[in-house]
Amino acid sequence: MAPATKWYQSVTAYQWLVVIIASAGWVFDAFEGQLFNVQRNQMLADILHVAPDHPEVRRWGENFLGVFLVGGSFGGILFGWLGDRWGRKPTMVLTILFYSVFSGLTYFADSLWHVGLLRFLVAMGVGGEWAVAAALVAEVVPQHSRAHMSGLFHSTSIIGTWIAAWVGLVMGADWRTTFLVGIVPSLLVLWVRARVEEPASWRAAKAKVDAGDVAQLGSFRDLLLNPRWAKRAIFGLLLAAVGLGTFWAVTVAGQDLAKEFLVRHGVPAAEATQRAKFAYGNIQALGSALGMLSFGPLAVRLGRRRTFVLYHVGALIFVPLTCFAPTSYGMLLALLPIYGFCTIGIHAGYAVYFPELFPNHLRSTGTGFCFNGGRLLASTMLVFSGWLKALPGMDLRNAISLMSLLFLFGLVFICFLPETKDQPLPE
Repeated sequence: MAPATKWYQSVTAYQWLVVIIASAGWVFDAFEGQLFNVQRNQMLADILHVAPDHPEVRRWGENFLGVFLVGGSFGGILFGWLGDRWGRKPTMVLTILFYSVFSGLTYFADSLWHVGLLRFLVAMGVGGEWAVAAALVAEVVPQHSRAHMSGLFHSTSIIGTWIAAWVGLVMGADWRTTFLVGIVPSLLVLWVRARVEEPASWRAAKAKVDAGDVAQLGSFRDLLLNPRWAKRAIFGLLLAAVGLGTFWAVTVAGQDLAKEFLVRHGVPAAEATQRAKFAYGNIQALGSALGMLSFGPLAVRLGRRRTFVLYHVGALIFVPLTCFAPTSYGMLLALLPIYGFCTIGIHAGYAVYFPELFPNHLRSTGTGFCFNGGRLLASTMLVFSGWLKALPGMDLRNAISLMSLLFLFGLVFICFLPETKDQPLPE
């Protein structure tokens, strides 16, 4: 089919509906992940019977962040595999139930092991939903619209972050009710069951299995031992690890960067904290959203690999520039959106690119393996980043700039992956 003049031409109502449903799942996915960050200090203080600023609160908060990363990695790989074996629709239903029901059950948590177990289970659903939804969008939309619509799908995560922040503001210190609200996304299951159909590509892959042309759907043996798919899986995982590792080590540190800048310039700590939250949650977040929305159109024009290179090089330039160049708070606020554009915008590329790397019978498995295997590897970078930033005498600006050198590895990894621009999905 000849490419349409505009990317949104020839997109049917049903294809738009699938993107909307997948995006709603991803919005609530991000929402469930952020609820803990919004309420963790008060929740852990209540469970530990200490003040919210007690060192144990921060220690256990970091521990549960690690639990969440591991749970998300495990769930993403497991449910990505099930997305190929069972189909996209039933697996998406299961992942949504996982992250919403177990988030709601946090209402009853009264000990640390309750929190740890429930965060692990929520993370499993969060990690799994993305892999299945990304594969579903890529398979359903037209080829000429795929990059735009996959990038749009991933970009909606910022809405989930904002909703979690708003819910936290409304609920205040009532963390139990906040988590109870987390069960609301389970209603999305009714919409998925009623309106989503299995993609034709998955049905074709299942027919090949039934005919004996393919051994099985979602075969890790085929993914990791077939040289063509294994190379894509390994370097895709490494590419994702760069973006996910720098998310915790660099992007999230934008808030601390703003706070330290203000404190250095004589602003009281309490005021600096509030202004830094605004800088991170609004100014930098706006740039992050624009970066994600821009990846798809840039990938159509430049190609997937060149767009990844552009974002990685941009991060290598603008992260240290944001750390050291500002001479006023206004200048810092002007740079933070570009900082977010480059470091977070790159994440939309994973939703665009990873489903294009794998054939029908491995698409969800391969996509989940790349993104969530990368998440697991990124957890080691989180540990290293925490150690580096805690070194005596270490300037936060130096630590962030050093961690931004990880983007150099991304430039290497992308060299080993194919260009998929204007190519049909592998069958």
